[in-house]
Amino acid sequence: MPDSLPSNSLPTLSLDQWLHHLETLHPVGIDMGLERVSQVARRMGLFLRPIAPCVITVAGTNGKGSTLAMIESVARAHGQRVGTYTSPHLLRYNERVKVDGQEADDQLLIKGFEHVERARLQDDEISLTYFEAGTLCGLWCLSQAELDIAVLEVGLGGRLDAVNIIDADVAIVTTIAQDHANFLGTDLAQIGREKAGIFRSGKPAVLGSQTLPASVAEYAQTLAAPTWVLGQQFSHHMKANERSKWCWQGQQANGEHVVIDDLPDPGLPIDNAATALQALVLAGLALEKAAVQTALSTVQLAGRMQWIGPWCLDVGHNPHAAEYVAHHLPLAPQGGRQWGLIGMLNDKDLDGVIKALVIRISDWVCVSLTGERGCPASELSQRILAHGGRVHFCADTPEAGAVWLANVLAPNDRVLATGSFFTVAALLAGPLPTGVALLEGDGNEIR
Repeated sequence: MPDSLPSNSLPTLSLDQWLHHLETLHPVGIDMGLERVSQVARRMGLFLRPIAPCVITVAGTNGKGSTLAMIESVARAHGQRVGTYTSPHLLRYNERVKVDGQEADDQLLIKGFEHVERARLQDDEISLTYFEAGTLCGLWCLSQAELDIAVLEVGLGGRLDAVNIIDADVAIVTTIAQDHANFLGTDLAQIGREKAGIFRSGKPAVLGSQTLPASVAEYAQTLAAPTWVLGQQFSHHMKANERSKWCWQGQQANGEHVVIDDLPDPGLPIDNAATALQALVLAGLALEKAAVQTALSTVQLAGRMQWIGPWCLDVGHNPHAAEYVAHHLPLAPQGGRQWGLIGMLNDKDLDGVIKALVIRISDWVCVSLTGERGCPASELSQRILAHGGRVHFCADTPEAGAVWLANVLAPNDRVLATGSFFTVAALLAGPLPTGVALLEGDGNEIR
């Protein structure tokens, strides 16, 4: 596509062609700020009316995806028509936009990108990043869907994230930890203030962790945004003698208490489940126990502690996420090994992630990821060895690492595949091997 086109002469492109075009629109991949994306959104008419009667935004370092998935599942179980926007995707770009539980089809996304492009080229041409253009497309798609609730996952930022052009009726911050240090820095208080930038004056703010920096609540206070904090206005506890059942205690906007017990373990962090329920109550949904139970027992989220045979796939890529995985990873059956297959990007805290995982995993396969940000398997191997782990093989790709493991996995072995969305996506794209061979001795270890 030419750099500039009259708004009435857009060529017919496939979704893949549109996605390739988006990669050429801006000189850098990430360019935090709202001025350009707001201007295009205004040209598109996205500010003329709300994209849905209720909008919930979810920001944070970890836990955004699981919180959003449980909001969607519970709301839909109550008969609500829900649209979601998330990023990144694992296998298909279509995953980023869902309406009533279904991924957007190619034609809807193409139509959305055409609207974005026409607005972008109108009058003075405006440059957009891939994420900004995709966000505008997603918001346009949701605005056409006649929703009851829209749930938007904020990207790596908060205050300056493209999603934040939309005013939320309820805003959530899940957790604050170090990640994307090149863009957000390492000061947790400052990161907290940036994430809290999704709050709006007088609108409910839900704080989904008991260890958030004080800056999050302080920012809400400056906006006079009423706060509901995990462990204070809402909480959860496990039922005595029933490890798989838990009870949620929440609070309506008027201060009235709500209690729902006998809830199933959703297989996702309970803090995030409790946060999802609190957000929905503040959104005006009258929770029904049976509907909540059904929703939490059936919710699914690809790439988050996702089990496929003996493989557990998790996209965790920072120490906070790795600590959660290490704590909740079940022991391998008697006589089996707990393997780790890891591939990471080189701008992540490699040592922090590895340090959290080697507590549970001693046997490793390291895999390289491609691109400028991809970390070589040899680098991961050196870090694991330094932390006392055993590296058995280094592979050029996640798929090659999985093939190697197919020849050594014993029947009771288990594999955690982790470190990046790219690692998990590569493995989800094809069948995962189960393996039946016995690994004899340590002759193939990297010393």
